[in-house]
Amino acid sequence: MKLEYLYPELGNLFGDGANMRYLRQCIPEAEYVETPLNAVPAFAGDGDVRFVYCGPMTERGQRMALPALRPYAQAMEDRVRDGCCFLFTGNSLEMAGQSIRTAEDTLKGLGLFDLEAHQDLNKRYNGFFLGKFDDLEITAFNSRFSHCHPGPGVDGFASVIRGIGLEEGCPFEGVRRKNFLGTYLLGPLLVLNPLLTQKLLKTLGAERTEPLFFREAMEAYTRRKEEFSDRRRKLD
Repeated sequence: MKLEYLYPELGNLFGDGANMRYLRQCIPEAEYVETPLNAVPAFAGDGDVRFVYCGPMTERGQRMALPALRPYAQAMEDRVRDGCCFLFTGNSLEMAGQSIRTAEDTLKGLGLFDLEAHQDLNKRYNGFFLGKFDDLEITAFNSRFSHCHPGPGVDGFASVIRGIGLEEGCPFEGVRRKNFLGTYLLGPLLVLNPLLTQKLLKTLGAERTEPLFFREAMEAYTRRKEEFSDRRRKLD
């Protein structure tokens, strides 16, 4: 089994690279691959790649990553259909959509999802998030300049309990297709949500199905859920 980190020199904001560092420690038997900008992604030609991660980056980083990744959009589509796991966090989610509209121009996305991102560098949203993914409650943080408008038929990652979704008023956050999860949520997400990580480990068929430091992570997760559920606390 191989785990691939796409463009770590770009997608490393907010400490979200810890998603991969944590997963790597949870699956020590896996081979870890870092794919730099302009290199051929491992998932495009290696069936042993079972998990692909891309993290949040600057808006300039998006302009560099998109043309580098676009030639492999069909390969990504094929791997999603085959059940490969993908996790795109922060604004890397936007690259999987149809387009990213900025004040200057519109960037063409990878076209995996019917999403249109709207970027406003004069208005950053910061907040907390509490939601539901299948039978799991998700806790996380948000910090972004963009919002995504989903088209009909787009399945969300997590339904909103508190916080905001893909855009103001949207009842769900992120996108999901088979084992592809795209989400604005930061944290790092896998560290903050041990039950989500446990679900991922089982999907990957890892030898270890209980995340590292599971008891400690669950204690912190339980406290955070209680805090985010408190209606007296403002989340943004």
